[in-house]
Amino acid sequence: MIEKTTLLIYNPRAGKSIGRPKPKEILERFGADAEKIHIAVTAYPGHAKEIAALEGNRYETVICCGGDGTLNEVISGLSGLESRPVIGYIPMGSTNDLANNIGIPSAMSNAVKVIEQGESRGFDIGAFNDRCFTYIASFGPGVSVSYSTPQRIKNVLGYSAYILNGFGLQLIPTMKALKPKHICVEYDGNVLEDDFYFGTISNSLSAAGMFKFRKDEVRFNDGKFEVVLIRKVKTPFQIFSLLKKMRLHEYDGETLVHFQASKLHFTFEKPESWTMDGECSGPVSDIHIEVRNNAVRIYCPDSEYFV
Repeated sequence: MIEKTTLLIYNPRAGKSIGRPKPKEILERFGADAEKIHIAVTAYPGHAKEIAALEGNRYETVICCGGDGTLNEVISGLSGLESRPVIGYIPMGSTNDLANNIGIPSAMSNAVKVIEQGESRGFDIGAFNDRCFTYIASFGPGVSVSYSTPQRIKNVLGYSAYILNGFGLQLIPTMKALKPKHICVEYDGNVLEDDFYFGTISNSLSAAGMFKFRKDEVRFNDGKFEVVLIRKVKTPFQIFSLLKKMRLHEYDGETLVHFQASKLHFTFEKPESWTMDGECSGPVSDIHIEVRNNAVRIYCPDSEYFV
């Protein structure tokens, strides 16, 4: 039962167009509590962030109804507020990675129940220079898959769209053009400088959808993110054997590097594009990443992945 003033930010373009619930249907699921909910519908990319930043301090709860990109915008907008409302999430995206990670059901009615139960957890987010990311930032081969996949295709095919676009259309050209980037990585008092092909910083049970971390490695509010870097690849097709090693958690420190960190500084010789929560950052050469411990609270079930 909702006992607090609530803002629901609804993205009408998120996820699959077929079966996407309308605002009226969502309100009906809240029953008598619907009268306490104000709905704001987004009209363009970045609008959810603007709404959250301008309206968020008027509410005690903000519900995001959209995909991972919409949630990123909502959290980014709320992150600048001194007093932040608790976040509810009704996942309607193509993949809903973050919802799957923290145990929020994909069925709208069940996601509403999680919000109504009123149990929230602290959740770490990442600061990427002047931007925020909620669960993953990465560079290297495959980064362009998420933001180059047309939204209309994602709306119809969901996660299959990434497979079709990434592996069917981009894998071979990406492998042929595979070249390392010379990078200096400073993290929590350590320095690592070498040529790297791929890197990911995540607060997630899996990295870039390629493999899952062990259960004892990830905690969503421990103040540290998982870092995986790939280097010393002799041939482009060695990537396939590396993916197998990653699934088996065989981090040898030579080809596969894995560690946890709270602060990182990446320096590239040439600007490199990153993706954050599925959206492109644009080319950058100097990146400061910092974990903001328990920066937000989100309604979700309790699990072993929270400290």
